[in-house]
Amino acid sequence: MDTAGVEAVWRIESARIVAALTRFTGDFGLAEDAAQEAVAEALVSWPLASPANPAGWLMATARRRAVDAIRRQTTLQDRYALLAAELAVGSGVDEEVDPDRIDDDVLALMFISCHPVLSPEVRVALTLRVVGGLSSEQIARAFLVPVPTVQARITRGKKTIAAAGVPFELPAAAERRERLGGVLSVLYVIFTEGSTATSGDRLLRPEVAYEAIRLARTLAALQPDEPEVHGLLALFELTAARFPARTAPDGSPVLLEDQDRRRWDVAAIRRGSAALARASTRGLGPYGLQAAIAAAHASAPSVEATDWDRIVVLYEALGRVAPSPVVELNRAVAVAMASGPAQALAIVDELIAADRLAGSHLVPTVRGELLARLGRRPEARAELELAARLCPNQRERSVLLRKAATLS
Repeated sequence: MDTAGVEAVWRIESARIVAALTRFTGDFGLAEDAAQEAVAEALVSWPLASPANPAGWLMATARRRAVDAIRRQTTLQDRYALLAAELAVGSGVDEEVDPDRIDDDVLALMFISCHPVLSPEVRVALTLRVVGGLSSEQIARAFLVPVPTVQARITRGKKTIAAAGVPFELPAAAERRERLGGVLSVLYVIFTEGSTATSGDRLLRPEVAYEAIRLARTLAALQPDEPEVHGLLALFELTAARFPARTAPDGSPVLLEDQDRRRWDVAAIRRGSAALARASTRGLGPYGLQAAIAAAHASAPSVEATDWDRIVVLYEALGRVAPSPVVELNRAVAVAMASGPAQALAIVDELIAADRLAGSHLVPTVRGELLARLGRRPEARAELELAARLCPNQRERSVLLRKAATLS
């Protein structure tokens, strides 16, 4: 088995392996380190002789590495004896590893990686590392930060969890519901970075977005009765369905009105619609409402035929349950399509007067579009040029400058 094969097995099995090791050792950091050592060994040995059960091989090897590490810690001899007994009982490579089993260990691992004691950036890094199975190099590439920065965040996260005495256990149902929002927000951040990169020379980072979708599917399987989990998954699927049409062959952005909707992923739209239906059983929350907006776009044959009145209503509902300046700005865009640019411009100007989204390229982008539609070309050009100066993504910046140039 080649390197790609080892990485594929690791991506699939990493969460289950780290979760099982954490439960056995009671040490989150030790478990993750032992699992990584097992992968390093696999990269050396599997190209020479592939195991019959790769997942079982990784689990057994990682357990042995964990036992070796604990053996070196003389103060933990009792725990070592317990683990040695566990290893003796299940020493075969074909032990209880079931590739189709998704159990509470993985869910507990997800809640630990997104624990409130961690900073947001550490939660993202740790989730991608220990639940998603990404390397520090892959995470660094995804978020355009140096590899040592990612490694420091992961190390800091493991130390923080250990210092806080966070137990490896699934939180009680009530606490789990309280903390679920934090888990969902981490997945949302990961997907958002993939669907519209905050900086760099690529509009999309699909590999990052698809990792968020994979984690959301896992969470939906583990928490089938939580509507917002399905709402988040629906949002991801419906948004990712448009990825094939969002960029030209050279990587330049293709605006919604110019996209070839025949290239949208019909299977993803179908999956997203099914998840949205599950989310709707007890009323839509913030993610479900965003998914409903994405569904309205996905079901429309063109921009002109889109039900913009419905989208305005959905944004108004979203503004009540999860108010934010970004929601208001998006509502303004929908209002412009439903009722005209003048009414939308008033909404944007209110945001500016309140100094909301200061420094963001989004406000001058929308304001410039609205002014252009109103025929106020010099003002529109100035706004779009300002948006370009503020925009950190090179691909988006080039689109803004092209639009501004047409208004000269």
